[in-house]
Amino acid sequence: HPFIKIWHAGCSTGEEAYSMAILLQEEGLADRAVIYATDINSKVLDHARKGIYHEKMLAPARENYRASGGKGQLEDFISTGYERFMIDPALKKNIVFTAHDLVTDQVFGEMQLVICRNVLIYFRRELQARVLTLFYQSLDMGGFLGLGIKESLSALPNQNSFRIVDSAV
Repeated sequence: HPFIKIWHAGCSTGEEAYSMAILLQEEGLADRAVIYATDINSKVLDHARKGIYHEKMLAPARENYRASGGKGQLEDFISTGYERFMIDPALKKNIVFTAHDLVTDQVFGEMQLVICRNVLIYFRRELQARVLTLFYQSLDMGGFLGLGIKESLSALPNQNSFRIVDSAV
């Protein structure tokens, strides 16, 4: 694809969206990608837009960066001070933080990747099926869906709309 569209559904305070932005930057794809990071909660979206986190999150963030195969150091993408760390503004330029309700809102169109980790586990089966249909309709042909480790497509009426490429369990 000449341009990559990624949807982080249920992005909360934005850490995963920023992690994706770092990955795209390191792989030389940042200039041709946009990340749509959505949540129903306007307070967490405001926090995510700011990209400022307490320093107690820094050590785990460094470890996660290393464990994920980061090519440099996390400090290449943040600045620190005043018991906080802030995401480099250059990473923010391709992230759109916006409100979206998975229960009532419509398709969030033609994505190459939809990531929704640890959201579906809070929904009943019927709602999970509806949201998975929303994700399916939001994906471009050949697109990918990433779910949390405790989430599954099994026993859902529309599970055959997806093919499991990789499973951690």
